[in-house]
Amino acid sequence: MSLVSDILSNITKENLTHILEQYRNFGPLPGIALTFMKSFIPPLPTILIVGVNAAVYGLWLGFLYSWIGIVAGCLTTFLVVRKIAGHPYFVRMAQKPKVQKSLKWVRRNAFSYVFLLSIFPVGPFVVINIAAAIAQMRIRSFLIAILFGKAIMVMSVSIIGHDLMRFVERPFELVYVVLFVGLSLWISKRIERRFTRDDENGGDPEGSPERVGS
Repeated sequence: MSLVSDILSNITKENLTHILEQYRNFGPLPGIALTFMKSFIPPLPTILIVGVNAAVYGLWLGFLYSWIGIVAGCLTTFLVVRKIAGHPYFVRMAQKPKVQKSLKWVRRNAFSYVFLLSIFPVGPFVVINIAAAIAQMRIRSFLIAILFGKAIMVMSVSIIGHDLMRFVERPFELVYVVLFVGLSLWISKRIERRFTRDDENGGDPEGSPERVGS
């Protein structure tokens, strides 16, 4: 624990900026790798990493690299857990009454569950991915929910991180970020209804849900 604490205590804006600047010769890989690791090392500060990416690479490239890294990390976690969901450990865990109740809710509200929780820059990202995987959420639905949910979150944090002092000096400009999030939510809800309707009508047989342990 002390080692993890020491590592996290050294993750500051200055240190991350120095690391990214030092490895700029590797192109987008350092920025993508940092956000990718977030799915496997939950304590990593998402807001700080995404903000530094935007500050070092610029708003649009920083957004793109952070978005690719986070989505890739979430999808990797989801696919790995989904693949091993039939393991006796996960089967026993899924049979517990409280877990069964939670899984039933996740299966019924899978898209909304993943999409809405993906918008927040802080939260139990790993738990969200694992729960969706154990519930055997459709791969296509998970990917769409993650793509749009993380896009909203990453863009919002990137806008602020790209020019933090601007918002410190003129905090009222945060209204634009709020409006962007609101508009994105409205568009995404329409997309959600489209894909939820498609899933109810059959969807992709390859991504169809299966019962854990069946």
